[in-house]
Amino acid sequence: MSAPVAAIDCGTNSVRLLVRGPDGRALERLMRITRLGEGVDRNGRLEGAAIERTLEVLREYRSVIDRHGVERLRVAATSAARDAVNRDDFFDAVSELVGVRPELLSGEEEGRLSFLGATSELDPGRGPFLVVDIGGGSTEFAYGTTACEATISVDMGCVRMTETYLHHDPPLPEELLAAISVADIHLDDVLRSIPGAAGAATLVGLAGTVTTAAAVELGLATYDRDRIHHFVLTKDAAEDVFRTLATEPLADRVHNPGLEPARADVIVGGMCVLVAIMRRLGFTECLVSEADILDGLAMSIAG
Repeated sequence: MSAPVAAIDCGTNSVRLLVRGPDGRALERLMRITRLGEGVDRNGRLEGAAIERTLEVLREYRSVIDRHGVERLRVAATSAARDAVNRDDFFDAVSELVGVRPELLSGEEEGRLSFLGATSELDPGRGPFLVVDIGGGSTEFAYGTTACEATISVDMGCVRMTETYLHHDPPLPEELLAAISVADIHLDDVLRSIPGAAGAATLVGLAGTVTTAAAVELGLATYDRDRIHHFVLTKDAAEDVFRTLATEPLADRVHNPGLEPARADVIVGGMCVLVAIMRRLGFTECLVSEADILDGLAMSIAG
């Protein structure tokens, strides 16, 4: 294959683009928070303003794709689109804009692609792996060593947890407890579907909640992918970041180095999911990965 390929992930909280060269190198990797899934839990629909924010970013991405001479593009939509009755209206607009109709991925497909992307650079000797992708509306769990052997998607994510349980600023202790308790109930389903989950040798964490926790722990004034990718986030560090962010009002929280302001209002909901996973499954550390479902999507085109 002589031309670059590209993948776009239209998630509940963010829209991301990866352009991958013929040699497998990332030529461009972009992320914009559009909150596509805002209000979907409440209304069962994608809101017009959320759709327009997302389309505006896709216009930007279309110009990047054209500049790189991309010949093959895969566009995926996930949790928010799965839950929205008007997703076809959004899909029609995306198709007209970028020339490819989004694929509505199941949670299981998300898990398999996330596993493919996250483990592609890892030594199988560190397996079996439990790959956890904490999104805006759902969290995918995928287990295996050289291939994904089991996967499950559950309806907990940073946006869903925030909109459903965290109503005060900062959240009340009982709201945090409710969110973590609900996450714990979802983990019952995970353990039933993936009995080996708690015994995995390496927990690999993906997506904005996990990478933000790493960035806050590192105190990064500016984003640095090389420092975040394969950073080892200990459980103690995750708990410390959680306590700090959960007890600050939003006006103070946004000033934490490493926390993107646009993510500050939903990061506590995501951290509830992360700490619940590490507590319940007994992991003392998490390998943070910047390679994820986007990489899996691009690899599936090239492969």
